[in-house]
Amino acid sequence: MRTFCHGARMIATAADHAFLELALIQAREAARAGEVPVGAVIVCEAHVVAQAQNRMLRDSDATSHAELLALRDAAKELGESRLHECTLYITLEPCAMCAGAIVLSRVKRVVFSAWDDKAGMAGSVGDIVRHPRLNHRPEVLGGVDAEPSSALLRQFFAERRG
Repeated sequence: MRTFCHGARMIATAADHAFLELALIQAREAARAGEVPVGAVIVCEAHVVAQAQNRMLRDSDATSHAELLALRDAAKELGESRLHECTLYITLEPCAMCAGAIVLSRVKRVVFSAWDDKAGMAGSVGDIVRHPRLNHRPEVLGGVDAEPSSALLRQFFAERRG
């Protein structure tokens, strides 16, 4: 069952919209590089601490998803593997691998744009990030400013199918 929000905040803030726009810029750069257009931004105390885009083709690494790269960079930047006070902004609902990494990194909030009905694990196919048996469940706000991210993904895959 897909839910729009879980946690204390029920609507996206102006800052949420602005940081998702930064993630969308990363997604557009990924598309220009021939990668699936997904971007991620991590913000802690109103400051961007990491930005990343999908790099699976460029890195020859199936784990080079935008979220994982951003989580790694944020941990290095902050000198801390636990990102308790950070928000992760993503242009696409996280997959199972990324959802697991989000839980393990203890991100406080996750805000994403487009739903992923094929692989999303924050409410679409499953819900790893809010699984009741896990010891950490971030606040999740999904479907925020979804259309630009969804359109970018549709265009990317339509061009590939050509």
